Amino acid sequence: MDSSIRVIVTGLLAQHPCLGGVTWDYLQYPLGLARLGHDVYYFEDSGEWPYNLDGGPLGNDWVAHNCENNIKHLKETLSHFGLADKWAYRFPIDQEWYGLSDTKRRDVIRSADLLINVSGALEHPELYRQVPRLIYIDSDPVFTQIKIAKGEPKFRSRVEAHDLHFSFGECLSQRVPKTDYFWQPTRQPIVLSEWRPSIPKRNVLTTIMSWTSYKPLTYGNQSYGQKDVEFARFLKLPSYVPKARLEVALGKVNHTDWQSNEVELPFEIAHAVRNHPEWTARDLLTFAGWDVTDATEACNGLDHYRAYIESSMAEWSVAKNGYVIGQPGWFSCRSACYLAAGKPVIVQDTGFSSILPVKEGILSFRTVEEAAAAIYSVESNYTRHAETARAIAEEYFDSDKILSRLIEKSIE
Repeated sequence: MDSSIRVIVTGLLAQHPCLGGVTWDYLQYPLGLARLGHDVYYFEDSGEWPYNLDGGPLGNDWVAHNCENNIKHLKETLSHFGLADKWAYRFPIDQEWYGLSDTKRRDVIRSADLLINVSGALEHPELYRQVPRLIYIDSDPVFTQIKIAKGEPKFRSRVEAHDLHFSFGECLSQRVPKTDYFWQPTRQPIVLSEWRPSIPKRNVLTTIMSWTSYKPLTYGNQSYGQKDVEFARFLKLPSYVPKARLEVALGKVNHTDWQSNEVELPFEIAHAVRNHPEWTARDLLTFAGWDVTDATEACNGLDHYRAYIESSMAEWSVAKNGYVIGQPGWFSCRSACYLAAGKPVIVQDTGFSSILPVKEGILSFRTVEEAAAAIYSVESNYTRHAETARAIAEEYFDSDKILSRLIEKSIE
C-alpha cells in the first residue's frame, strides 16, 4: 500500500511503566506504522486503574490514586520515538484526559481511517464508532475464545463492537471453542532496527515471565491454566543439562490465588514444598536448580528489557497451559524479540511448528528430554542457530511486513 492513512492504536503502555516487555508489545505497533509513513496516534482508554507493585505505603493498597508516573512513562517513551504530540491517556479514577486537548482528540477520532485495538484494551470501543474500521487484535488466543464461548456479556460486547478480528492464534485448532467471529491470522510486529544482534555477554539461557497472569479458566470439563502448570513439568530440567545456566527473570508479585490447583510437582520437590508451605515461586525454582532474578529490576523499562535479552545467549521458556492445551499457533512477542536480537529460542510448542521453521533458530519442545536436547543443540552449534534466529525474525516478524498486511486486510 502506497498511500498514508490516519491510524489510532490502543494499548496499555501507560498502565505498566515498570514492565519493559509490555511497553515493547504495544509500542511496536505505532512505531512500526509510523515507519511505514502512516499518521499514527496512540490512545490509552482502558478503564484500568494504575496500581502499586509494592502495595503502596500501607503494603496492601494496590491502586495508584495518582497517575503521574504513568503519564511520565508514556510521554517519555513516545517522545523518544518521535510521537511526542500524538498521544492521549484517560485516567479512569477521575475521568480526566492527558496529552492531546479534547478538541484535537475528537478531531483525530473523526478523521481517523482505522483504529487498531491491541489486546482488546479499549474499555468502550463503541464510543469510537466514528472511525470507519475498528480492528480487534486478539493477543491471548484460547482464553479469548473461551470467554466468548462462556458468554461473558461485557467481554463479548467489546469484541462485538469491532468490524474485523485478528488473532495471534494463527492456526486455531479444533481444541479451541468455536465463536461467531472470523479470526484472521496475524502476529507480533517487531521493529527490527531496534534490536541489535550481538555476541552474548553472558553464557546463560534466560526468559522473562510471570508465574501466573490471571486465574485459570474452565470450559467444559477442561481447565486452562497459566505458566505455573507447565513449568512444573520442567522443574527438573537443570539436572538434565548440568553444564547449562538457566535463569528466570520473574515478576515479584506472587498471586497465590491465581495459581492452579492441578499443578503436579516431581515427588522430591512436592515433598520439599509440603515442608515449606511459605515458599513462593522464586523459592520453588531456586530449590529446583534455577537461577532467579527480579524482573522488575532486570527488565525495568525499554532499555533494560532490551539489554537483558541482548546479553543472553538464548531463551528457554514454557507457554501458558491454555496455549499448550489449545494449540492455537501462538508465539510470544518476547521470543520474537529474542529472535530479532539474534538469540535462538527454545520454547514449548503451542502449534506454531506448523507455521514457523523450528529446527534452527527456533527449537520447539514438548517433553523435558526434547528441551534438554534442544539446549545441547544450541550450545553445540551456536553461531548457526544465532544467525538463523535473526533471519527468521527478518522473514516472519518484520513490522514492515506484518503491519502492511494488517492494513491491507483491514481496508480492502
